[in-house]
Amino acid sequence: MDQAKIGLYLKELRKEKNLTQEELSEKLGVSRRSVSRWETGNTLPDLDLLIELSDFYDVDLRDMLTGKTEDASMDKELKETALMVAEFSNEEKLRVTKRFHIMFLVGIIAFAAYLVSIFADLGESPFVAFLQGVTLGISFGMLVIGFIITSHNAEKLRQAKLRMLKSLSDKNK
Repeated sequence: MDQAKIGLYLKELRKEKNLTQEELSEKLGVSRRSVSRWETGNTLPDLDLLIELSDFYDVDLRDMLTGKTEDASMDKELKETALMVAEFSNEEKLRVTKRFHIMFLVGIIAFAAYLVSIFADLGESPFVAFLQGVTLGISFGMLVIGFIITSHNAEKLRQAKLRMLKSLSDKNK
């Protein structure tokens, strides 16, 4: 997909409706910055928003994904399938987000326990030192994982993992 071409197409459609980016963002419930990023080709809207945009502009979803107007119209079944894929994608994002929230909560609790163990002056026993090391390790680990996952390299790591799993499954066949 050519994001820049799609972005120009989205901008063209918006201008045909005589809307500003601000007005469109209000109608879709997104930020004006998101609309700007779509139109410059930096990012693409989620699939459910693309479907909503295709309905709003009364254009075919295929046109939205190719960045040009075609004569063929999308049949109802294909549109329903695309909506199901978008819904599944959103549910998966929510599950992943919930897992990350739990991980970060564990990291915060571990760091709080570490701080309490330092300031409570629990003594110099090996158990206290072990407890401090474990809680600090968990906190640091969650910080590193959060940094990796929220960085722009996370997708590259995911793709590398998928390639490794695919090569392993191919070897096992």
